[in-house]
Amino acid sequence: MRADPNRCLLLIDDEPAQRRLVTAIGARAGWWVRGAGDFDAAQLMLEDPQEPKFDAILLDHWLPGEEGTDLIRRIRAFRPDIPLLILTAQNDVHVAVDAMRAGASDFIVKPLAPERLLAALNTATDRRKATGELRPLSEKISKTLGFEEIVGSAPKFRAALAVAAKAARARVSVLIEGESGSGKEIIAQAIHAASPRGKKPLHTVNCGAIPSNLVESVLFGHEKGAFTGAFDRHIGRFEDADGSTIFLDEVGELPLDTQVKLLRVLETGEIQRVGSRITQTVDVRIIAATNRRLAEEVAAGRFREDLYYRLNVVHVPIPPLRDRQSDIPALARHLLARIAEQPGMRHLSITDDGLAILLSYGWPGNVRQLQNALFRAAVLCDSDALTAADFPHIANEAAWGRRSDDYHAKPLSGQSQTSALAHGPGVTLYAADGNLRPLEEIEADVIRLAIGHYRGRMTEVARRLGIGRSTLYRKLGELGIGDIAA
Repeated sequence: MRADPNRCLLLIDDEPAQRRLVTAIGARAGWWVRGAGDFDAAQLMLEDPQEPKFDAILLDHWLPGEEGTDLIRRIRAFRPDIPLLILTAQNDVHVAVDAMRAGASDFIVKPLAPERLLAALNTATDRRKATGELRPLSEKISKTLGFEEIVGSAPKFRAALAVAAKAARARVSVLIEGESGSGKEIIAQAIHAASPRGKKPLHTVNCGAIPSNLVESVLFGHEKGAFTGAFDRHIGRFEDADGSTIFLDEVGELPLDTQVKLLRVLETGEIQRVGSRITQTVDVRIIAATNRRLAEEVAAGRFREDLYYRLNVVHVPIPPLRDRQSDIPALARHLLARIAEQPGMRHLSITDDGLAILLSYGWPGNVRQLQNALFRAAVLCDSDALTAADFPHIANEAAWGRRSDDYHAKPLSGQSQTSALAHGPGVTLYAADGNLRPLEEIEADVIRLAIGHYRGRMTEVARRLGIGRSTLYRKLGELGIGDIAA
């Protein structure tokens, strides 16, 4: 892909080899990389009207401590409007905390993975982040959760968990659909952990972060000399995942020619390295996720129909956070507890006015954005509890949402906020006009909630609802929710 001068990265690094590596990675994904050996050279470039407008800054060879944080502060003081990413060999959360407190936007650990760098750059320059806040810090708080640990009581969310929990025990492919940040990877991790393959590691590939000319090599490997730059044999992710599970995140981004080869893996279990004539058989379970509606991509000719049906054996739709607003208080407290477990962090509570601010926003970045907002607030908080004053940018974004037509950013209704703060039931009794909802809709929500709560154990669901198992299945069919028990 030709470098796009509208996306320009300023790299501050004194090692020519590292600059060449970052330049090559960026060029493949449409980034124009300009290098500077130190801060003084970078400052001159930032002041030079002949230089392009920089969209992000990548600072390499940063070390924790006063000298390192002082350098971040100098860059921030000079150009506070440009996202600043840190590249370092230090792999500790407390180091990330120090960098954030000094003004860093994100934190990348060496060795440099191309997909990780490109994902961080794309996140940092997202159009919604123009206010200098809400850029998701990379997933520093990583912990695999079992289904019973995943927070959320909204009926649609619990129903999705029930489907996922039942699918975990089988070898079938699973397709998880949901907006970015809605928790697709958490669900995939829970499926793998609950499966017979759970003792082996889950292999995750972000298909959207790999340049199209490298994706086949990343997935299936290549032989030495297969293409320019292939200096050694490379083992692909499918070969690495033999006997385990591979999670293909943003599978809708795969090029059509790669989709053909993925279909072959699903049908025959065979892979072939780039530049090799030998086929190999692997035993890999596939969990795929996408933030697109793949059925629409199939209709538009951008995704193969046969591959879609092979991946979509079990469909798990994850609702966005704006559709499960009653979960925000519990999610906020859960995420704060996880944040407190990280080095350099402490336990914080959150006040009702702080929760009200969180409930006033539409969360276009979903749970990941909520986690990032809480992480940033916790890093900068000096008291024992987060209040509304700790979320100034959320308040600004919520106010912008009230003035705009962007439904993603519109705030939640006052009634929904009150219900959520009061920890109301997971089933909504009233419609938006204030009248009671039809009884069959309420009954369907109760059944979905029970199925999710008891993780698809239909005998237990029937017993807890006080009805026979045959009656339960009859109601599933009458209410149009039979697919949940499938």
